[in-house]
Amino acid sequence: MQTWKKQAVRTSRGLALVLLSGTVLTGCFDGSSSSSGSSKPELNTNLFPADGKLEANIRRTEGGVPHIKADNLKSAAFGHGYAQAQDNVCLLAEAVVKARSERAKYFGPGPDSINIINDFSYKAQKILSGAEREYGALTDESKALIDGFTAGYNRYVTETDAGDYPQRCSNQPWVKEIAPTDLLAHYRIVGQYASGGELATGAVFLAIPGEDPVAAEPDPVIADTNALELEKVSSNARALAAANTNLQETGLGSNAWGLGKEMTEQGRGALLANPHFPYTGHRRLYQAQITVPGYLNVNGAGLLGTALPLISFNENLAWSHTVSTSRRFTVYELQLKSGDDLTYIKDGEEKPITQETYQIEVATGGPSPMLVERTFYFSEYGPMLSANAVTRGGLPKWGESGTAYTYRDANANTGNLLDTWLGMSRASNLEEFQDVFRNCGTTLWVNSTYADAEGNAFYIDSSSAPNLSEKTIALINFKRSVSPEYAQLFDNGITLLDGSHSYDDWVEGKCGGLTTYDQKPKLVRTDWVQNSNSSYWATNPAEFLTGYSPIYGDEDRQVNPRTRLGIKMLQNPTDSGMPGVTPPAGAQSEKFNAKDLIGVIWNNRAWYAEQFLPELVERCDMVGSDPVEGEDLSEACGVLTNWDGVYNRNSVGAHVFRVFIANYADSFDTDLTVPFTRDDIVNTPSGPSSEGKGTETDAMLVALARGVKALNAQSIGLSEALGDVQYIRPSGDVPPNGTPLFQTPPIPWHGGDGNVDGAFNAIGVVTDKYAVDTRFPRIAPDVVPKTGGLSDGTVPGTEGWLIARGTSWHFGLEFTDNGPEAYGLVSYGQSADSQSDYFLEQSKDYSDKDYRQLWFTEEDIQLHSNGEQVVKAEM
Repeated sequence: MQTWKKQAVRTSRGLALVLLSGTVLTGCFDGSSSSSGSSKPELNTNLFPADGKLEANIRRTEGGVPHIKADNLKSAAFGHGYAQAQDNVCLLAEAVVKARSERAKYFGPGPDSINIINDFSYKAQKILSGAEREYGALTDESKALIDGFTAGYNRYVTETDAGDYPQRCSNQPWVKEIAPTDLLAHYRIVGQYASGGELATGAVFLAIPGEDPVAAEPDPVIADTNALELEKVSSNARALAAANTNLQETGLGSNAWGLGKEMTEQGRGALLANPHFPYTGHRRLYQAQITVPGYLNVNGAGLLGTALPLISFNENLAWSHTVSTSRRFTVYELQLKSGDDLTYIKDGEEKPITQETYQIEVATGGPSPMLVERTFYFSEYGPMLSANAVTRGGLPKWGESGTAYTYRDANANTGNLLDTWLGMSRASNLEEFQDVFRNCGTTLWVNSTYADAEGNAFYIDSSSAPNLSEKTIALINFKRSVSPEYAQLFDNGITLLDGSHSYDDWVEGKCGGLTTYDQKPKLVRTDWVQNSNSSYWATNPAEFLTGYSPIYGDEDRQVNPRTRLGIKMLQNPTDSGMPGVTPPAGAQSEKFNAKDLIGVIWNNRAWYAEQFLPELVERCDMVGSDPVEGEDLSEACGVLTNWDGVYNRNSVGAHVFRVFIANYADSFDTDLTVPFTRDDIVNTPSGPSSEGKGTETDAMLVALARGVKALNAQSIGLSEALGDVQYIRPSGDVPPNGTPLFQTPPIPWHGGDGNVDGAFNAIGVVTDKYAVDTRFPRIAPDVVPKTGGLSDGTVPGTEGWLIARGTSWHFGLEFTDNGPEAYGLVSYGQSADSQSDYFLEQSKDYSDKDYRQLWFTEEDIQLHSNGEQVVKAEM
């Protein structure tokens, strides 16, 4: 066991601004936690310190961004773990509690028994036990990163008094040192955000023979009069599982452009990176630069806890990620042996369904937690699944119709997560970047969009996709075409395969059941590639990508509004879209630079405004003051006539259009007269019907009237500026089970809802009462239907649109003769701690459209770093 001695304390920020030296962290190296101790003659000094001691130099620039420099990879990760813990220790600690299936132990059963359900489900999904098994097989590179980051986190936790942690975890027993396997378990949670995580709220928990609610309840290991309401857990699990109606929908989105030399002022590559992620919880992105001289130099941002940045750039190339339309798991229908619910038949042979019993602790309010247990079941593919729960009764319960259901997860193991991003970060050209995926690298559930200094633009769906045989693919396509029920399951994210025949098994091949590089959709261009979460097939309409497995997504299908707008801006870089708006490539050129690209995000154009506003205003003029559904639309129509068509803070009319389009979207299928065509993917579908045009029966005017009614009911003025009714307002500052507080006054927020408004700079309201993926409570609104998230006013302080997701880490970058030049922000800042200097700094910058330069060179870091902190540690 190591003990740490604090050698120096943090200076005040006032002094820090005067000083221009770095942070030095030193720590003793525990050889037992790594595969490469100093006694090994083959020690790689790029990865591990030759003397076994960890040392990292940390300098922070504007916004609190740490630039971490070390002589070896483990020491660099050590510095990164320390910096992340300084800024987000509570979130990191809670992530480990989750990964260890200990939420119920520390936080009680949770609302609707969610902590019990999660804890057991993660046990069944082998989150921690799988990490413990997987750890020994990690590469030296992954061990250097995981061990180093863990040591840095532990360094901060042990040197800091528990009472000095932020309010949400101050003096909490669950903030403590962690093991490398705990961090790896967290990565398994991250890997399954778009697969197993979707099934951990009840579908796995309920999977028992017969799905008898009583039998599904956990049993106390020792009878306890301190009664847990265990009889409610099963019904809660069924309700939670049924609430997720589309397993393809993750609540995540992004825009990414890779520009080649034909489209840039410098004649080199350029990148637009615009992930749309939650502003709360574990999916916050954290920016850092990691430098190991001669080995690695990368600047970017990653999800909390990842030891490397994920959306990043180095000296020669840059990349971003967007959530893919691919599928990360398949469901298997098993044919049970007659009279035996624990045996299934495959290829005529009997196969056992095995059992494992798990125990978890549950806090009950007494002096010690209650120990409860449950038995879970497994096929050769993975955990058993209550398909009945996730399809709301569409598929039978276990044993009904002689069937049972199970699933296989493409991201069940994430041991190569860090190897993939390290390979990308160390690549110096397109060939080396592509080699990462030729060697079975995977980005889990996202596409990759790339640009480089040589002027190449590259797109690949680099996610983990099951490798299915040609026969299975043909059967899926056939079943979708002839069975509406099967097609509906598929559209809702369930790829149902036949577990009674081995031909539906994944093809193991080179990548262990995942598709290989040659099977992945990909495209190299010298003009542009893009993705905004539509299918790969429309990456660039000049060269459609077709003929791929349906597991990757649909082809020849309508694309989403952000994709339509993005392609329009790329195809028309001098077209402003709306009067007075700066064209995508700026006012002086047809080609892009880095500042133009951050401007593309912040121009706040929206597809539906450009498509429908002129037509709506025309119909407003026709109807005049005649009432529509009892509403005089004169004021609303006047506001829309004068609206600039974008979603800036000072835009007047944006919120009126939002409630209109939120209602009119219901009429797209019946009112639009021009159907989608692949020959014009940007402009179709289109053409509002002329039936009743300009009258009280006009579908567009009816939608506007209904939207105006919703605004009037909430006393939202029609002439309000968007920034007066749309804002962020972080809340929390209490531990799990506490009552959250607002941490700031409202901060006006620009941007529009990507799904509702069709805005490229996509933001949105979140109604979850907890920070995403966590048990930290937050203040969230209850919302009015068909308004894009307008608060119904029942929760004080949430009036209007309380934004809590969307544009997060975002930047525009171009390669120049002097290296990469980039501008951007982390919209919600580096720290979730309301007492941190880095809590709101970048939020105010985003609100004011005041981007910062992303410093990369040693000279710039020295010039712009602020603060000195010398911290040393000894055995």
